[in-house]
Amino acid sequence: MKKITLAITFLFIFGTIELTYAQTPFSRGVNLTGWFQTSGTRQIQFSKYTKKDFQNIKSLGCDVIRLPINLFYMTSGSPDYTIDPLFYEFLDQAVSWAEDLQLYLIIDNHTNDDLASKNANLQSVLTKVWSQMATHYKDRSTYILYEILNEPNGSLTTAVWGGIQQAAINSIRAVDGKHTIMVGGAGYNSYTELASLPYYTDTNLLYTFHFYDPFVFTHQGATWPVPSMGSLAGVPFPYNAATMPSVPADLVGTWVANGLTNYRNDGTVAKVRSLIDIAVAFKTERNVNLFCGEFGVYNLNSNNTDRVYWYGEVRNYLESKGIACTTWDYQGGFGLFKKGSNEQFNYDLNTPLLTSLGLNVPPQQVYILKPDSVGFNIYSDYIGEKIFESSNASGGMVDFYSNSKPNNDHYCLYWNGCTQYGTVGFNFAPDKDLSALRAQNYALSLLVRGNSTGTSFDLRFIDTKTGSTDYPWRMNYTLDQTKVSWDSKWHKIYIPLSSFSEGGSWDNGSWYNATGLFDWKAVDRFDIVAEQGSLAGKSFWFDNIQISNMDTAKIYENSTFADVKEVNIDTPTFKIYPNPFSDSATISYVLSKTETIDISIYNLAGQKIKTIVNANQSSGNYSVKWNRDHQISQGVYICKMALTNVMNEMKIIVI
Repeated sequence: MKKITLAITFLFIFGTIELTYAQTPFSRGVNLTGWFQTSGTRQIQFSKYTKKDFQNIKSLGCDVIRLPINLFYMTSGSPDYTIDPLFYEFLDQAVSWAEDLQLYLIIDNHTNDDLASKNANLQSVLTKVWSQMATHYKDRSTYILYEILNEPNGSLTTAVWGGIQQAAINSIRAVDGKHTIMVGGAGYNSYTELASLPYYTDTNLLYTFHFYDPFVFTHQGATWPVPSMGSLAGVPFPYNAATMPSVPADLVGTWVANGLTNYRNDGTVAKVRSLIDIAVAFKTERNVNLFCGEFGVYNLNSNNTDRVYWYGEVRNYLESKGIACTTWDYQGGFGLFKKGSNEQFNYDLNTPLLTSLGLNVPPQQVYILKPDSVGFNIYSDYIGEKIFESSNASGGMVDFYSNSKPNNDHYCLYWNGCTQYGTVGFNFAPDKDLSALRAQNYALSLLVRGNSTGTSFDLRFIDTKTGSTDYPWRMNYTLDQTKVSWDSKWHKIYIPLSSFSEGGSWDNGSWYNATGLFDWKAVDRFDIVAEQGSLAGKSFWFDNIQISNMDTAKIYENSTFADVKEVNIDTPTFKIYPNPFSDSATISYVLSKTETIDISIYNLAGQKIKTIVNANQSSGNYSVKWNRDHQISQGVYICKMALTNVMNEMKIIVI
């Protein structure tokens, strides 16, 4: 009798557990990519998205945003991985917008390079970071969810990953028992790996997987897979023998070629559903809630009609099985906007795609570029509205959130140590028509401070290249010792737009002399450029950069600021992102003192194939981009950093 009673009790308890699993509180939404996916907190352009964007997303009928974050990069790095307070300042605002609008926000740890799933210390790093995150957000509303790690991959099996994931769950639950935690399998969150996950006892979990099948359709034109699929185009969905492309020459003999051969079987709605059914079977067997965190089709080489059809079939089938989803992504190559557009909400939405996703379709207007009639901010604490950073640090650093005695508000812009032609860039999207402002004698107004006498750089507007016979013409103004004293004090500069001089064009490796063709009606960007020479070892600060017709800027901070002594270390001392990569990677590092630094790439035979940096640099945070020469074949290489001729660090880098 005791055994029967215990059995009944056991069944009752487990029945209760099944009934108390957290329900998925949302249905559909988007990933908001390219915002917090940076190499450090100070590389985040926080003004890229605003509360208005959250409102727009909700108006489409979305009730959830998945926010990918390079979370490990928002810390001090090894050994403590202390989260940067500036990161909390940014994320807290996004959290508040979501809560105010009653949108669910998934904080997605999207650190999926060698700092994450290929890191032998992954469990330790995850527990440190998530313990801090949970402590910070434990009292926020249940609109906030935690996703432990996006797409664990490499040699990390789900069996091993399952234990690491449990440790991360434990670190969160030690301080936060309220918020839902999102968990998934290895193999890039593959649906085939879900069944290998351990039976977690936590009842407030949401299980996740990603769906991009058939891959030769969803990723045609993508350069980041191995091998690159950049040459693949025109793959239809569903399969159509009459329109199937041949195998590109560079993909013959690869898995992509096999995928095209098998596409008559794989490129069907029935096949897509059968693959999703693998995830559905896990959901049913475990009696858990399931979420498709990513699904999508790259728009570069895919037919839009076929792309729209695929989204509709996948979304409808997920919904029919009770699976919530977020499409990858809101903007960009997988986004909700027309390919090649300015991605403006009121003008450029891909309305057939919205319909296929079951979203609301707002009225769309035809965009006409009109002359600006009032001045605007380019930078003041944050980059201005509809302006996007386009800097080339060129061996130096650009920090938009320097707290080194700003003249106004909280931050100023710090520019340090770049080589010749390095830039601080501001891209206008859409382009600006400044012709009326120029005619009305508007000016570029800014505050600037520098620490090195005898130096100069250019302030530059660049117009829009409109065709093969046009070039991106320049309007320049050189700022030098004759116009401002580089005495480490703030100085105000007021330059009428009419005072800029045309300076020719550099386009596709060729120089073109000025011919009077600069077009103030189609200005693409504004740059601060090290045109005259290297600025290594030299520092400049900027504040309140704007287009204005009032010379009313005031100097509030009158003290002399000598060379920067403190270093804002918010990233590991030496890192590469993304890794693996196809076309370009960013290498960033921190110097605590003046050093002779050499960063070079070697093949596995030990032969140097590329020098990235070889210079004497002062203390600071640095970032340099390696644009791969495609004569360098795909494979595994070694990136070495030497300081004052002593080997300091090296990393594996994969092309």
